[in-house]
Amino acid sequence: MARYVALMNYTQEGLAGIKGALERLEQNAKGFEAMGVKLIDFYWVMGQYDMVAILEAPDDETAAKASLAYGMKGTGRGMTLRAFTPAEMKGIIAKLP
Repeated sequence: MARYVALMNYTQEGLAGIKGALERLEQNAKGFEAMGVKLIDFYWVMGQYDMVAILEAPDDETAAKASLAYGMKGTGRGMTLRAFTPAEMKGIIAKLP
């Protein structure tokens, strides 16, 4: 399974409903699971982003589908980054000329 790091910010709608953030996290995790994406870890953070999630998905298309589904809800915006484990990087580096 591929790993992804999602960096997210609340929209005005998301901030207005901040008291429901924990329930939305649980609902999003269940929705992701139904799409084949597992929420590995989640953090609220301070700085440029409001939230960080670590996800696992079988492929980029599935991860993109989950990212778009999250964005469609209107409570947050973000970017999803493909993450590589040390073992994956070892394989990539081994294939370099």
